[in-house]
Formats: sequence, structure tokens, C-alpha cells
Amino acid sequence: MSATEQTRKNEAGQSRRVALDRSKNATPLITLLVIDDDPQNLELITEALEQENLHILTAADPKAGLDLFFEKRPRIVLSDLMMPQIDGMKVLERIVAVDPGAEVILMTAHYSTESAVEAIQKGACDYMTKPLNLDKLRARISDLLAQAAERRRALDLENELIETSQFQGMIGRSPLILDVYAKVRRIAPHFRSVLVTGPTGTGKELVAQALHRLSPVAGKPMTVCNCSAIVETLFESELFGYVRGAFTGANQDKAGLFESASGSTIFLDEIGELPLNVQAKLLRVLQSQEIQRVGSTATRKVDIRVVAATHRDLRSMVEQKTFREDLYYRLGMVEIRLPRLADRKEDLPLLQRYFLERFSEQYGKPISGFTRRAQALLARHYWPGNVRELENVIGSACMVTRDDVIDIPDLPEHLSGPGDEERSDALISLETLERRHVQHVLARLDGNKNRAAEVLGISRATLYSILQKISSAQKADAGGKS
Repeated sequence: MSATEQTRKNEAGQSRRVALDRSKNATPLITLLVIDDDPQNLELITEALEQENLHILTAADPKAGLDLFFEKRPRIVLSDLMMPQIDGMKVLERIVAVDPGAEVILMTAHYSTESAVEAIQKGACDYMTKPLNLDKLRARISDLLAQAAERRRALDLENELIETSQFQGMIGRSPLILDVYAKVRRIAPHFRSVLVTGPTGTGKELVAQALHRLSPVAGKPMTVCNCSAIVETLFESELFGYVRGAFTGANQDKAGLFESASGSTIFLDEIGELPLNVQAKLLRVLQSQEIQRVGSTATRKVDIRVVAATHRDLRSMVEQKTFREDLYYRLGMVEIRLPRLADRKEDLPLLQRYFLERFSEQYGKPISGFTRRAQALLARHYWPGNVRELENVIGSACMVTRDDVIDIPDLPEHLSGPGDEERSDALISLETLERRHVQHVLARLDGNKNRAAEVLGISRATLYSILQKISSAQKADAGGKS
């Protein structure tokens, strides 16, 4: 992270803390809207509920009331049930559809059990009969104000926890992630090579950045090499460089990544993708701190710290003779294993809040939080893509939502569970099953087609053929819907 970026981050953190301090000292003003075609009832409710921390709006017409709701977004709404043009049940449906977090109370002089049940099912928090029992109404509104204050305190606490739970760009307070923080602190000043393991999306590059920033060479940039993105025949020249004439097209000497990163840290992401012949040369570099350019007999000294990362099981690869045992033990002298998000679900609310703030600021939307049902859905999900999947889900929801809270319709469909076609007893074609499995494997491997073909046990040509069919099917579906 550059000095400018760090300064901006510190300023943003300071601004957030100032805002938090102000919010703690200020009494939140809650807006309440009363919709009733009886002016006397509007006046009665206004006088009965008048208090310092409650701003009361009134509308004698349901259409005007809805317009006022869309404009002011009150947290509490009292609506008469029997009104001309638009009845209270329709008012309830429109409010809940736009803002599921609003608390709606229906009032009626014509009580029936059926309408009361219907109102509650459609999202009303209460159902009161006229003439109103004002003491009961005051008590109910006091309860709602207390709940709002509690949610506000919980939100402030979450924001404070985010401030205190950040470590070098990582968020969490669970025992598993605190153990990772402790290992990074202990290792960073001394390491020469570290192996970072864990499932895809758990934050392995963040750990590499933390190790570098806390190391003695933090003043120099860290070099990043994604091993899965390098063509197999170019590994050696990319990592160790080459001299002029070493191969066709080598018109001049070129330093490799290790030589360029000398005096600093190199991050080898997806180390399990290294070919065996390059693994042997990497082992020699780690042991001797010397590199040899392709086409040259001379060696060059380097002073390098190596952080290697993989989501693959290197022990199994050693047993299968696809990864060198000596290199594994050299890299794994110090290993940091990152937990799955499913194993540290207690960090989920903090991560949700962190990503919500980040994306709401990025998209310029005043998104305050999640509805209870959206929170429940996020808590139930298994998160096979871990923190990266959560980040993408929250980012997508913040982009598509039209409201100031994230609700279930804003979240990707796959979070809601399998549809009819995806049930285990559904009858689907073999071709459909094949397409879904290919898409699932690609998603788990972050779109790496070479690895996907390897996992699926098919050639790359076969994989590209399947992907072409998927693309054609999606275009056909899109054409049919337009």
C-alpha cells in the first residue's frame, strides 16, 4: 500500500470515528407517518404520540400518503384499513415491497380475524381496532422506538468492531482468524519462505501482503506472480530471466521476476501449478539464493523472501509425484492455513457490514443495512466461495438495489436454494447436468480453464466446446426473453 493510499485510509477511518462519536451523542429522530381519511383521527394520533424524538407526518389521502412515504421514508407507518381508492392492505403491500424494514400498523373499525391474519402475513407488525386505545398505541410505538434505538446501537457497535477487527486489510474476530493474525505477526520479521494454504477466496494474497508490510523489506514493492496464468513453456524465463540468443525471439537480456524482486518479497500464487522441472530450479533458488538465467552458465545472487500460496492439497500432490517432496518441506517449514468462511461464521456480520459500507460508498447509495430475512438467508448459506463470494454477493446487491436496505430480491438467486430443476429428484437431461457441473467447477477454480479441464478429466478442446454450447444456449434464452 502506498503512502498516499495509507493516508486516505487513515483519513477515512478518522472521519468514520468522528461520525460514530456524533451518532452516539445525538438522539436519533424517528419519522412516523399516519395515513387516515378521517382528519379527527389524524389530529388525535398526532397529539397522543407527540414527543421529542418522534417526527410525525400525516396524510388524509392514501395516494398522498404513499407519495409522502416514498419521499421521506418513515420508519413507522400507521394506516387506516378502509379508505377510498386505495385501501390499507394495498398501502401495506406497496410499502413492504419498497422498504421491508418499515414497521406498518393497520387500524380499522371493522375488525375481522381473516383481515388481521392477512395483514400480518403481508408484513404488518400490528393490527389495531378503532376507536383506538391510546395507552396501548403509545406503548406499541414506544416498543418500536426502543427497537429502533437498539438497532442503532447494534449498528454503531458493528462499525466500532470493524475498526478494531481490521488487521492489514483482513476482517474478523473469530478464534481461527485471530490465530492467523498472531502467526503473521510472529513470522513477518523473520521469514525467508512461507506457505499459505486454504480454499479459494479465503484471502491468501491478503496474508502475503500483510507478511510483506510487516517485514524488514516493507519499503519496497512486493512482486506478484500468478503461476496459473503462465504458459508452461515460459515458466523458467519468466521467473529467472534469459540472455540474448537463449531462444528464438530473445533479442536482448531480460531479468526474471526473482531477480527484479531481489531485496524484497515475491508472492507465488497457485504454486501447485509449477511444472516439476521448474520446481527443482525454485528449490535451488530457495537453498542458495542464486538464480541462473535461461541460456547462461553464470549465477547471480539474489536476496529474496518468498510467500507461496495454493488452494490445492500439496501433500496429496507429493504422494502422486506431481509436486516435489523436498520443495514442499522447504516451503512448508512455516505454513499458515486459512479457515473457510463456513468455519468462522461469527465473522459474517462484520464482513457483511464492511463490504456494505465499501460498496454503498463506491456506488454513491445510502444503504443502511439488511432486512432480517436477508440476514437470515446470508447466515444459512454455506459460502463455498468464502470471503470472495461474500464480497461479490454484497457488491452485486448494492449495485442492483433501489432501496436503502438490502432485501432477498436484491441477492443472487442461488442463495435462495435450489429451484425445481435443481432438486435431487428432478428429471433433467445429461447435457444439462454436464453444463451445470462444468460451470460449477469453473466457478470454484476462478475461471481457470486449464485447471478445470484437468479436474474434469477432459481436454481443453472438449471444455471449450462445452463452453461454446453454454454460450449459445444463453444467447438463445436471452433472445427468447427479449
